[in-house]
Amino acid sequence: MSNSAKVLDRAERIADEVLFPAAETVDAGEMTLNNHLDLLAAEGFYGVAGPSEFSAMSAEDTATAARVMEIIASGCLTTGFVWAQHHSAVMAATHSQRPGITQEWLEPLCRGDRRAGLAIAATRPGPPAVRAEPVDGGWLLHGEAPWVTGWGLVDTLFAAARDDADTLVWSLLDARESDTLRVTPVDMVAVGASRTVQVTFTGHFLPEERVTGTVPHEVYLQRDPATLRFNGSLPLGVATRCARLIGPSPLDESIDRCRRALDEAGPQELPSARAAAAALALRSAGLLATTTGSAAVLRHRPTERLMREAMFLLVFGTRPAIRADLLDRLHA
Repeated sequence: MSNSAKVLDRAERIADEVLFPAAETVDAGEMTLNNHLDLLAAEGFYGVAGPSEFSAMSAEDTATAARVMEIIASGCLTTGFVWAQHHSAVMAATHSQRPGITQEWLEPLCRGDRRAGLAIAATRPGPPAVRAEPVDGGWLLHGEAPWVTGWGLVDTLFAAARDDADTLVWSLLDARESDTLRVTPVDMVAVGASRTVQVTFTGHFLPEERVTGTVPHEVYLQRDPATLRFNGSLPLGVATRCARLIGPSPLDESIDRCRRALDEAGPQELPSARAAAAALALRSAGLLATTTGSAAVLRHRPTERLMREAMFLLVFGTRPAIRADLLDRLHA
């Protein structure tokens, strides 16, 4: 069995035997995510995007890593949502050219000894949500980063800010409140146990040794479509779980086609493929609700949870092109 096959098989076992049976308890706020995240770390899944010397679960290719994300999300979207955002920090530590970053950060991140969330509002088009002001020894961060997931479950933020030259400054920050870093909880209709917050920076000091790299914002936007493929794994996970609860149906082939479209899409096609995945999750949840019947409206049951999660994924991680494509699909 290839390493990729072993990775996928272990992910399936965790999703079916541990994550899915507990998903309603997690969703109701009656169970902390720590046990799930500790299991993923112990099994090596925090290193899935890193070099194989640090994790037996390191994926051999992008498609395998995306499929692992889909499988974990099919078990428990809340768990997958928190865990998925760790891997950007792993990839940054893997490829950083800054002195000491790879040596200090890569192994702890791959082992899950350090766990990262994302604060990347500054990457969006338009005026920067978080600004970086150069000072002696580093930078001061100013602004707000909404939708930062995993507060209290992560110890590190992989953060982005933009300087006056419109260059993105990427860094690894301590996820800890202070006089210059404040958080406000965000109450969401789904994945509420993900502990999503808004982070406000008020002259928060970023030491230069924590900077993983810099890149012009315009250049980043040209690369950004690559992240859309991984985000597409989350709605595919929801759709897959709905299909399994329904039983064999034409939905299975629809999911396979959607996955192939995401895997094969180039930068221009990715927004449409990503929109198709979100629309498919919504359709799958609707089919499950209809198949389930009146029991679908009972709280804290899989159908009701998956329906809310599908709605959440219509707006998670969208871009203007994705939203426009989705609106066309939903109007049709």
